[in-house]
Amino acid sequence: MEVITYVLAGALEHKDSLGTGSEIRPGDAQRMSAGTGISHSEFNASRVDPVHFLQIWIIPGQKSLEPSYEQRRFPEIEKRDRFRLIFDPDGDNGAITINQDVRVYACCLNEAHTVEYVIAPNRSGWLQLARGAVTLNGTQ
Repeated sequence: MEVITYVLAGALEHKDSLGTGSEIRPGDAQRMSAGTGISHSEFNASRVDPVHFLQIWIIPGQKSLEPSYEQRRFPEIEKRDRFRLIFDPDGDNGAITINQDVRVYACCLNEAHTVEYVIAPNRSGWLQLARGAVTLNGTQ
């Protein structure tokens, strides 16, 4: 699996059987390619503060990949009232690479602000609302 994690609040700590460890904080995104096999754990980095995160599992485009990670910070200013590419197969525009033909964007909208994204022909789109409310194509 390609496991992508995006932290909204708090901090998520990650450890694995490769000896890799990191803390993922708000504005950070991480891709873990489970590949040929890995054991890992994720847990709240704080004993008192809650953690709020989004995690999506995507089937990779090929089998038998070596396990790997990539993590990067995406400052809010880069996502404020616009789409910021955060996962991309080629790592375009400073995005984290992912082993699948998908592009994942993040956006932090001010109230009543509008953004537009045109889905290319023969492609599909999916919107994940992490907080707040949104109207998409006239549907709230």
